[in-house]
Amino acid sequence: MKLIHKLIRTPEGIAGFVILAILIIISASASLIAPGDPLRIAGQALLAPFSDMNLPLGTDRLGRDVLAGIVHGARTSLFVGTAAALAAITLGLCVGLIAGLAGGLVDEILMRVVDAFQIVPGFLLALAFVSVMGASLPVVVIAIALGAWADPARLTRAQVRSIRERDYIAAARVIGMHPAEIAVRQILPQAVPPVLAVSATIVAAAILTEAALSFLGLGDPNTVTWGSMIAEGRNVLRSSPWLSIIPGIALVTTVIGVYLLSEGLAKALSGTHAALTPREGERS
Repeated sequence: MKLIHKLIRTPEGIAGFVILAILIIISASASLIAPGDPLRIAGQALLAPFSDMNLPLGTDRLGRDVLAGIVHGARTSLFVGTAAALAAITLGLCVGLIAGLAGGLVDEILMRVVDAFQIVPGFLLALAFVSVMGASLPVVVIAIALGAWADPARLTRAQVRSIRERDYIAAARVIGMHPAEIAVRQILPQAVPPVLAVSATIVAAAILTEAALSFLGLGDPNTVTWGSMIAEGRNVLRSSPWLSIIPGIALVTTVIGVYLLSEGLAKALSGTHAALTPREGERS
């Protein structure tokens, strides 16, 4: 609660929180705003925005409702971004924790694996994985997570290597606490906050990667996404530019909201650590 209070006191944090809160509300109520299948034919093809109040954002080349695509696409983008970030951070925390605690040969092997994943650009890795495994939403989430877990792993390892040398960890070993208990109860809670600070960046990158894959025709064909809407609109960009502009604005707004929240979270975490430093000095 203290972290949330600090977060909403920063201008970036409150702006990002408001943007993402609106997007979450829209995605949660997508079935109420635009009931039915968003891919169904809803009216006349290439209907301009605000020319029909039943279709306020117009229709695409096939007569599908653009508003339905936007609100249902928000659900897809937020799901992919959140799921991919959660998977990447979980894998990164596990690998970084093991490498930081084990050291030696285990650390060297795991870090070389991390280096191998960091060498390959995340988008190219996702592109290759989806091309081999086939286009579906779970495959896209896994593909994005595979390209994003290396940074949290390296950050977690650095944190663990620093924390394990502190006095209270040595005291826990002296009293006979099991190494697994030390890792989970003493080290992991201290290593997680810096990793959470980069989680919003991973979410933003995941949303952009999913949109790029959908734009290239490698997204789930049974799910409406902003990337596929932009790709659909490029074919009639001169005559109906709104078909690409509207989902493009939605995509940019989402990424900006995530970025602002990330900045606010980083400031809140730095403020928390700065507040803790004098207290630690008083104890010593």
